[in-house]
Amino acid sequence: MAVLGLSVPLATAHAATGEPSSPDVEWSACPDDVLAEAAPVALECATVSVPVDYAAPDGDRLDLLISRVASTNPEKRRGTLMLNPGGPGGSGLSLPALLVNQGIPSSVLDTYDLIGMDTRGIGHSTPVSCGFTLEGDYYSNIPPFAADDDAVLRQAEIARQAAEDCEANDTHDHLRHLSTANIARDLDTIRAALGEEQTSFLGYSYGSALGAAYASMFPERSDRIVLDSVVGDTHLDHDGMRRFGHGMEETFPHFADWAAARHDSYGLGSTPEEVRETYFSLAESLDETPVAGFDGSLMRFVTFGMLYKPTQYANLAQQWQALAAGDAETVQLLQEDGSVPTEPVSVIDNPLSVFAAVTCNDVKWSTDVDHYRDAVAEDRERYPMFGAAGANINPCAFWPYEQTEPPVAVLDDGPQNVLLVQNRLDPATPHLGGELLREKFEHRSRMVSVDDAGHGVYVLGGNSCALNTTTRYLVDGEMPEDDVLCAAD
Repeated sequence: MAVLGLSVPLATAHAATGEPSSPDVEWSACPDDVLAEAAPVALECATVSVPVDYAAPDGDRLDLLISRVASTNPEKRRGTLMLNPGGPGGSGLSLPALLVNQGIPSSVLDTYDLIGMDTRGIGHSTPVSCGFTLEGDYYSNIPPFAADDDAVLRQAEIARQAAEDCEANDTHDHLRHLSTANIARDLDTIRAALGEEQTSFLGYSYGSALGAAYASMFPERSDRIVLDSVVGDTHLDHDGMRRFGHGMEETFPHFADWAAARHDSYGLGSTPEEVRETYFSLAESLDETPVAGFDGSLMRFVTFGMLYKPTQYANLAQQWQALAAGDAETVQLLQEDGSVPTEPVSVIDNPLSVFAAVTCNDVKWSTDVDHYRDAVAEDRERYPMFGAAGANINPCAFWPYEQTEPPVAVLDDGPQNVLLVQNRLDPATPHLGGELLREKFEHRSRMVSVDDAGHGVYVLGGNSCALNTTTRYLVDGEMPEDDVLCAAD
């Protein structure tokens, strides 16, 4: 992704925080919905106030809710490990508990207080709303697959209306202040409120962009930074969205190998090539005759989403089997028991609104509809499985707010403290994203590549080499001398 530079002086001038002080937060019980999601891990929560606009620090304020799983070993405690699950728009309050429940090593729990949060605009942190509904035309942060040029033009009108809805519902004028740079400044405000001189960070997916921004804006306040499933820069732009098509083309053969080995059970093809052909023929058939609400576009989207984890392959094959047979009853049953996600991942108003605001504010997007028509036509040929979705037009083409600052430039002049962790096969953040950010950070970074498939590596992926390498860095500060390639377990 090409970016304009955000100078360090500008970033520092806008930062509301300075030297650390004594802790300035009061921990108490988390909201019931957060506790229910975190169970059985006990979380505690606190509120931190930040400026709506860091250029006007004495103006209106936002309340951010943060969560904590505290270290219980004072002798080994190093500080805080801030967490982000991705998005932008994902709630991170329960992420500390999720990592505990997934088996994050106790040495990490001894070393750090795990700090989760709803970043500005999300959930319990002064949420924003564009008024999106499941019944409306705009229901996903990834546009639908555009089968032809007319589909792009239809989506352009939906995207235009979505941008207008955001402006109409922005009653407190908060949307323009949602950006990765401001969220990074919020992290530093939280760091100071916690009384820490530095903070470590672990971010997944879009969280990698946020962590890259923080390490670039506040290099001396960043401690140990782990960026997992890397977007490729400090923001997500049209090129980043188009990499969804690239990632699916790279990852799908992993599923195709799996399905071909199980042809006698699922009947999707006895070779990977036949499984790929089944994908295209099934999508075409569903476009002509949908089954239980599944058309070809939704089938493509659901396939993309279920490539996130190989543990979902059996459910995906089961769904394809039912769709190919026109078995609406079984498809409906799978929808009802949750085995198959039948709606896009981001389906509710708040996360969709945050995704649009941060993505559109971070970088200037083309306002020329023909730009997206050309991109879709190109990627439909280059990445036929999903390229015509990622390249399709979104609300950023019609965003009503002016960009207030350029994207955060990756700073390669700083401590060697950035560890990139990346699967070789990842539909959402392909390995290319890690390569791009590794090049930008140069000597500050090392990269751990895992010869496996899926979205999310550290703790969530289960690879022993990646787990051990990352844990050694977080706990002991042992940065690999060179980039690491981890074999699949």
